[in-house]
Amino acid sequence: MSFFVATSADGGTNDGLLPYLMALDQYQLEEFKLCLEPQTLMAFWSAPQGHFPHIPWANLRAADPLNVFFLLDEHFPKGQAWNVVLGIFHTMNLTSLCEEVRAQMEGNVQTQEPQDITQEDAEMLEAAAGNVQTQECQDPNQEPEELEEETGNGQTQGCQDPNQEEPEGPEEADHRRKYREKMKAKVLEKWDNIPWPEDHVYIRSTSQDEHQELQNLLDPPGTGAQAQTIVLAGRAGVGKTILAMKALLHWADGVLFQQRFSYVFYLSCHMTRYMKETTFAELISRDWPYSDAPIEEFLSQPEKLLFIVDGYEDMIAVEPDSEGLDDGLPCTDWYQELPVTKILLSLLKKELVPQATLLITIKTFYLTYLKGLVVNPCFVQMTGFTEEDLWVYFMRHFDDSSKVKKILQQIRKNEALFDACRAPMVCWIVCSCLKQPQVRHYALPSVTETTTGLYARFFSSIFSTAEVDLADDSWPGQWRALCSLAIEGLWPMAFTFNTQAPQREGLEVPFLDYLYQLNILQKVSDCGGCFSFTHPSLQEFFAALSFVLEEPEEFRQHATKSEEMKLLLQDALVNKEPYWIPVVLFFFGLLNRNIARDLEDTLHCRMSPRKMEELFKWREELDKAESASVQFDVLRFFHCLHESREEDFVEKMLDRTFEVDLNILRDKELKAASFCLKQCKRLNKLRLSVGSHILERDLDTLETSVVSSRMHAWNSICSTLVRNENVRELDLSNSKLHASSVKALCLALKNPRCKLQKLTCKSVTPERILKELILALQGHSKLTHLNLSSNKLGKTAPLILKALRHSACKLKYLCLEKCHLSGPSCQDLALFLISIRRVTRLCLGFNRLQDSGMQLLGAALTHPECVLERLELWFCQLGAQGCRHLSDALLQNRTLMHLNLSKNCLGDEGVKFLCEALGRPDCNLQSLNLSGCSLTREGCQELATALKHNHNVKILDVGENDLRDDGIKLLCDALKPSHHALYTLGLAKCNLTTACCPPLASVLRSSKTLVNLNLLGNELDPDGVKMLCKALRKSTCRLQKLG
Repeated sequence: MSFFVATSADGGTNDGLLPYLMALDQYQLEEFKLCLEPQTLMAFWSAPQGHFPHIPWANLRAADPLNVFFLLDEHFPKGQAWNVVLGIFHTMNLTSLCEEVRAQMEGNVQTQEPQDITQEDAEMLEAAAGNVQTQECQDPNQEPEELEEETGNGQTQGCQDPNQEEPEGPEEADHRRKYREKMKAKVLEKWDNIPWPEDHVYIRSTSQDEHQELQNLLDPPGTGAQAQTIVLAGRAGVGKTILAMKALLHWADGVLFQQRFSYVFYLSCHMTRYMKETTFAELISRDWPYSDAPIEEFLSQPEKLLFIVDGYEDMIAVEPDSEGLDDGLPCTDWYQELPVTKILLSLLKKELVPQATLLITIKTFYLTYLKGLVVNPCFVQMTGFTEEDLWVYFMRHFDDSSKVKKILQQIRKNEALFDACRAPMVCWIVCSCLKQPQVRHYALPSVTETTTGLYARFFSSIFSTAEVDLADDSWPGQWRALCSLAIEGLWPMAFTFNTQAPQREGLEVPFLDYLYQLNILQKVSDCGGCFSFTHPSLQEFFAALSFVLEEPEEFRQHATKSEEMKLLLQDALVNKEPYWIPVVLFFFGLLNRNIARDLEDTLHCRMSPRKMEELFKWREELDKAESASVQFDVLRFFHCLHESREEDFVEKMLDRTFEVDLNILRDKELKAASFCLKQCKRLNKLRLSVGSHILERDLDTLETSVVSSRMHAWNSICSTLVRNENVRELDLSNSKLHASSVKALCLALKNPRCKLQKLTCKSVTPERILKELILALQGHSKLTHLNLSSNKLGKTAPLILKALRHSACKLKYLCLEKCHLSGPSCQDLALFLISIRRVTRLCLGFNRLQDSGMQLLGAALTHPECVLERLELWFCQLGAQGCRHLSDALLQNRTLMHLNLSKNCLGDEGVKFLCEALGRPDCNLQSLNLSGCSLTREGCQELATALKHNHNVKILDVGENDLRDDGIKLLCDALKPSHHALYTLGLAKCNLTTACCPPLASVLRSSKTLVNLNLLGNELDPDGVKMLCKALRKSTCRLQKLG
């Protein structure tokens, strides 16, 4: 088993940032990622030594809040991320979050007082400084009694703890010793009562390695500080509770934390969730060996207390809205009667015992709910079984190394199942299934192909020979009752059931006893009479089965199951709630005809034949709801369809899919995309972002079968361009490709049946593959749009441009923004422009073309073969001389209508050159962007003069220039004539005041064409705004948008 520390509680770290990232919605998170570009960071953050970290976009693009946090912690260490996040929130105008982050930063500064470090501490910390994260692997030869189902052994940042102590001496108070003895007995009794599956291994003894790992859990090594709030997160069943209980057991054994903690309290949330009102004093006294606990002693030394809050997700299920419990008054009274949820909330918020240490265990899915509750948390991610652990576990079940090797190789091909096997109970299900005599007749690949298939075969095999005292006609009702119990528990997030639940659902005792015997259900040891499914995946499987089982005739007319199914799909695929994903995957998997047939034969039940038709209707309804279609999670939907393995069904479900956007980061996504894209017969646009480890990295070191499987899936995706002649657009931006994968793609692009018209390859690595792609497209007569921006083309650029000059080329649009082009590159660009007489749009922004490059481009613009209509030259380091070359070209060019020169230091002199051409009545330029070009009043004078003679300009943006009121007055004089054609005017951030409002109001009243006006970022007082509003009310005013 393994866990790793995500953040530490040191003052110079990025503690506490995760909740603020989780507060962002989907669109805000995407904007936040974009703001991490160095160009954006320069505006508000001073990087150490001027070095601005660059986070690869391929890593950022699909990152959720937790992974964004990891990337921030990696690239902005020692607390730098706080200022970065604050600056980005300010840029995004997230005022309330800015205030929260700023308050948290101020609080961190106030509480980060230097600690006195002894000579011994310093020596031990220095010795630990060289340690790196190590992997504690389970020895395959270790004795069974040294193992446990859910141990915390594994990946830790190992170093000797400077605070490690020996047990206290005989002088320890008798009541404290009695308490430790009782807590030790409680843990061992709890373990004795857990109905472990047969031969399930677990450890009860204390080892030195485990002692050190637990010490590291509460004192992350190398931080120089002790964490006061530790959040231990992980998926269900990976051992969070066991690890927390071991911490308690080691303390009770007297071998851990004796000097640091006088008392450790264990608070089980699933046990306390339904308790009535109580006091905090009573809550922590429940395990006290005597009648009265020494509350005054606890109060006198709060820093010596450790509270283990286990399974906090159970409290969230009772009260998902924590704000509803927050009445604004801090709870500090240990003797005040309150709901347990309120007490635990106050404990987490450090209101009750602010100096105590907290260890909170929670499922990863529920981390969002902790936002704003915990103070300066240290997040620890528990990952569960390592590959070494899996090997040991499977060897204990099969005792045949060659067989275990084949099984693990096959499971690894099903990435979802392999990930699930990090939980020991899932491993037990897999092993139990594969050991069944009935399953041995199937080929191993068919058993492990889908997770649903394996679970279905597991249940089919164990119930095919079931000896249960039930009549044959009782089985369908019992399965419906069990499935109803499962789904009814999931809706309120309930995983523990009381004794009344079976009677309420109609479950009979013989059936229940057999479920206990098979370890499908288990008693909850510390909650009298309660029970649960042995692993959440079992509850999820039966919850999914509830939607496909045939219902009695009397229930069908109410159609409640159909509505529940739609609600489930809405939450999982539209609202993107990960909580329901396992259930939805099982649901689609159960639609497989072979799986359904096997379950019907062995479970003595009937599957509904109407589910596929109901899904077709749901898909049609979804297509009609535009808002739902926009939010629809296509990749997640593909996973579900792939789980069914029913091609005819999938083709019909995807019949109206015209556009697909996929981030392929793992094998399961690659295979799901391969399977589903074959069925998208009407697909028009495909966007793929391929992660590096799929097609680029470690292909030489992977197993041959894995490589073959990946390349087969990738080849199938590429063949979509040939097989589906409707595909017109392909976007491979942010992809990491490999030589063999590019070869397959090139073969598809060369195929005469490929009808691709638009290709986008922004930020593709390695850049050299772009040359291969373009060579494959050489002579491609259908390609009209090509976007290669954000690639370091360098020496590749001339080769690409040469390939594009093929006589059959029909290219109209070429984007080479941010491609590290320079002045000399313009020679090849100029030759390209006059060779391809169809290119009407060229985007060259964010390249160091400079004036020398503009001279070469200007010459091409004067060529009679050049038909360019749009030219983007923003941030190209152009100056006044570049404008002179451009002006000369405009005097002769009659096709260019849109010109973007923003973010260049042109100055008034450059604009003067430009206006020599702009002032000609026969100049066809219609759109001109001069924002951020260092213009002043003098530049406005030149523009005003030119506009008086040229009435073709429809869009003019001069924002982010120091024009001031005088400059705007000059422009307004030129715009007053009613015959002027201008309909968009950009004046953002021009240092304007109310004095500019009278001439602007005059233009608004007189202009018959002006519909868009941008005045953002200017200081206009209420009087000025009123003046503009008065003009807007005039019937002659045509303005539609005022920014």
